[in-house]
Amino acid sequence: MTATANHHSTGTPHATTGAPGAKSWAPPTDGKAGGAGTAGDAPAVVPAGAVRSAAPAAKIRPGMLATEGRPLVRPPAAAHLSDAQVAEIGRELDALRDAVLAKRGAADAAYIRRMIRLQRVLEIGGRAALLGSRNKVAWVAGTTMLSFAKILENMEIGHNVLHGQWDWMRDPDIHSSTWEWDFVTPSRSWQHTHNDLHHRWTNVVGKDNDIGYNLLRMDPAQPWKPLNLGNPLYNAILAPFFEWGIAIYDLELEDFKEGRKSREAMKRDLKALGRKAVKQFTKDYAATPAAAMLTGSGRQALLGTLTANAVRNIWAHAVIFCGHFPEGTDTFSEDMVEGETRGDWYVRQMIGSANISGSNFMHLMTGNLSHQVEHHLFPDLPSNRYAEVAPKVKDLCRRYGLPYNEGPLLKQVGSTWGKIFRLALPGGGKPARS
Repeated sequence: MTATANHHSTGTPHATTGAPGAKSWAPPTDGKAGGAGTAGDAPAVVPAGAVRSAAPAAKIRPGMLATEGRPLVRPPAAAHLSDAQVAEIGRELDALRDAVLAKRGAADAAYIRRMIRLQRVLEIGGRAALLGSRNKVAWVAGTTMLSFAKILENMEIGHNVLHGQWDWMRDPDIHSSTWEWDFVTPSRSWQHTHNDLHHRWTNVVGKDNDIGYNLLRMDPAQPWKPLNLGNPLYNAILAPFFEWGIAIYDLELEDFKEGRKSREAMKRDLKALGRKAVKQFTKDYAATPAAAMLTGSGRQALLGTLTANAVRNIWAHAVIFCGHFPEGTDTFSEDMVEGETRGDWYVRQMIGSANISGSNFMHLMTGNLSHQVEHHLFPDLPSNRYAEVAPKVKDLCRRYGLPYNEGPLLKQVGSTWGKIFRLALPGGGKPARS
């Protein structure tokens, strides 16, 4: 699959979706050399409050991030940090990651296998109950179990397996190169736009198309158009059909339209999406209702599978949006990644993400993406370890004077919707810290 031109201009992921096993992008090190931008790119406008480096960035070595140096511009929220402090942040977070990796083992493997067993029991139980869903109790029970099963599969299992979090187990059935999730977009397409691009260019306007998914205006730096008046309406429609919105987004239609994606690549992706859509429709909207017709419950079973998918979509949409778009999450200009060091990359992940506070059950149902800050720092660490890491990351932010965006679900949802309404209008104000 062909990425956009500016995606290709800087940095190379560990793996691409053209080959099996596309894993999360994480910043490789190369001593003092390298950077993350392209020297030939036109610099973006420097936001008010940002500090431009007095010296030009180091010469770029694609695919590598420096351990020392500075970007052309450091984000306003990190402008008070010295180069030495940023380098130390990088070393501290590297050490934290290494400490978790050193403890990773049988207990973690048992955890993910337990989650997969639970998900399958819930799915089988839910579909079995829907076979007799003319009974209202059976319908509620079946729909509830199937909704939980789909959420668990997408959030705690599928999303994290596809990040390569469990590849170290060497289990071919729980591996980023083989897992196909219960979501209409094909795994390989999602790994490309999400792992390779979004996690590399988190919240960089012009590089990370997840900022609004080419549908919503989610940052004042994005030019306002009259169509943006529909921001709230588009988002309300997107939520219950989120899997379809992501499937269309993963086709990279803008890239195809502008000639950055070949006709052959588009045909290949359309065929893959078509095959996956047929599989999903057959499972949810044909096989289960057809079996339920034997008890006269076909219509009720269809309503149950439709409801379960809508519940999963609304929940996934809420969790993802709350991790990226609440007020206080920063966005970045391309200058801010020009010459970006490993420590600067870590800083960008922390100030460009947001967490959701809550119970252990809530964390589980979000796939531990309620720890979005930690996930963006360490996308390939087992998700069950994020709760252990979070207090240390929060303390690091406190010690270095960096914001740590965290709040209850309802607060983050309200904040996100507030931004969606605000940015529907011309201008829409400035980002919280730029």
